[in-house]
Amino acid sequence: MFVRFKESCSVAAATVLSIALVWSGSVMAQTYHSGQHIEPAYEGWEQNPDGTYNFLFGYHNENWEEELNIPVGENNFFSPGEADRAQPTRFLPRRNRFTFKVQVPADWGDKELAWTIRSPNGETRVAYATLAKDYIVDSVVIASETGSLGAGTSTPESRANTPPVVTILGDNVRNVRAGEPLLIRTQVEDDGLPKPRGDATASAFGAAASSAATAELRRFQRPPARITVGKTNGLFLSWNVYRGEGSAEFSPPQSKPWEDTRASANSPWGAYWTPPPIPEDGIYETTVTFDQPGTYILWGRADDGGLYHDQYITVNVNP
Repeated sequence: MFVRFKESCSVAAATVLSIALVWSGSVMAQTYHSGQHIEPAYEGWEQNPDGTYNFLFGYHNENWEEELNIPVGENNFFSPGEADRAQPTRFLPRRNRFTFKVQVPADWGDKELAWTIRSPNGETRVAYATLAKDYIVDSVVIASETGSLGAGTSTPESRANTPPVVTILGDNVRNVRAGEPLLIRTQVEDDGLPKPRGDATASAFGAAASSAATAELRRFQRPPARITVGKTNGLFLSWNVYRGEGSAEFSPPQSKPWEDTRASANSPWGAYWTPPPIPEDGIYETTVTFDQPGTYILWGRADDGGLYHDQYITVNVNP
């Protein structure tokens, strides 16, 4: 892009504008609707009461719109051992944290578990999981990483929070015809923590602005700088396709479990999102309609802002 400047325009001003144009172009060039790859992510580990361990994985889909389908096999596998560790084959857009767990034995030691994904565009990425001490995960780490808390912060409320509990009402395996709606009834129980307070980033700035008297007092009262995403706390249930080739339409529209930071995107990470009403009896009713036959696994996540709980339904869709 060429810009003709008047002779009176300073060289400094021209330089600043040129830098701005280059920077803007590079940012735009790094944002894609489709055609990009998946980055698998190792989030950390937790220990179970029986001494075994869970490796927690997520991923980053570089696309803003395209949901990639990558079946388990040569393009989506774990090693060593079983290739299928219940990982997703449908990848929602952008960053998805703490998506699933892989249990390993108590005597795992210092071995690595690798998750390899080869995307349709040919890019191959690998995430390596180990029991390194700096990867240990607890409730506060999860709340911090997902944006409910600022990084490195903790509150009595966050430490007292317990995950929601999701119960599927009915069979975990269903049968339906393509084009016919399937009703899913889900009970969600939660402790009401963390209490909804609006967008976490806005709250942080608001707290700093309202701390009053002197600049010195404001400096000490200002929350730590946020280096993670900001998230609105509040309970929601979201159903999505976890495995399956076709498309599915959910009603009512589901809040996004992925970090869509755009305004009015129906995402807890985006501006203007508010938690949907909680049914008085705690039972959510959702209908899903599939566009083509096949076997699907649906993933239901209840998220209170800080912590989450997942359940799954297998649906055999007939012609």
